[in-house]
Amino acid sequence: MPHPTPQTVAELTDAVLSGAYGPDPKDLAVTSAFWLYHTTRLAGAQVTYHNHYLVLRAGHSFGACSFEAGELAPDFCENASGHSLDTLLRGASAPVRVAALDAYLSQVRPHRDATEAEPVTLPAGTPEVRAAARDASIAGLLDIEPGAAVALIGVVNPLVAAIHDRGGVCLPCDLNLRTTAWGEPVTDDMTEVLKEADAVVATGMTLSNGTFDLILEHCREQGVPLVVYAQSGSAVARAFLPAGVTALNAEPFPFSQFSADETVMYRYRTGRPGPVAGEEE
Repeated sequence: MPHPTPQTVAELTDAVLSGAYGPDPKDLAVTSAFWLYHTTRLAGAQVTYHNHYLVLRAGHSFGACSFEAGELAPDFCENASGHSLDTLLRGASAPVRVAALDAYLSQVRPHRDATEAEPVTLPAGTPEVRAAARDASIAGLLDIEPGAAVALIGVVNPLVAAIHDRGGVCLPCDLNLRTTAWGEPVTDDMTEVLKEADAVVATGMTLSNGTFDLILEHCREQGVPLVVYAQSGSAVARAFLPAGVTALNAEPFPFSQFSADETVMYRYRTGRPGPVAGEEE
């Protein structure tokens, strides 16, 4: 079904509510809702990651969104099942709206049915094995030349390493981490790294904290490639592939950290020509 190309998450939400993407979201109900608090500390690492997720199921698909501690209470899920996606899309909480939008778009067009998606199977194994395979898949979407400055918004240490391995200069930004595993300073000022970046890698968490639109607008206006790694809102980020997102590593629920068996991610590319070059020294 033809639909307008969104420029912001709010525009996408309005289009979904108007029926531009398919069925009316009032006709789709949440059949299950769960709130997750998950910590990860990989072998040999010095950092423990603390992650909170809201997951909503609608039909045969799930929508998910991560959020900051204290932003959404577990008792939200007590009455969420049975609500229409229309109701949740109009809610006051950004993580709820993103999870509902993700559930809707995943139901209308699951990643597994998207002909333009490249399935990537993560191997069975330990968290370390699976995380390495996941981050290699994400890094494989980053087409840069030596010396390119890459803003990493949402720091994952293996992605810092992957940027370095490709000869890039990593500009890390995160609201919770102060240094990378190698002692590099991490800023919490997104504008600081964006203004220096030849390319941007951002996590789906930017959808819930309100920074995604700003990143998208910057990359669109400056012609900077934007790679998104999304557990949060993976189908939401996909909607912006023609409007600023140049590549996407989509990982719908259940996420790799919740299983020791093979799971599938989906990679999308817009076909942007040529690698991103850094300045010559």
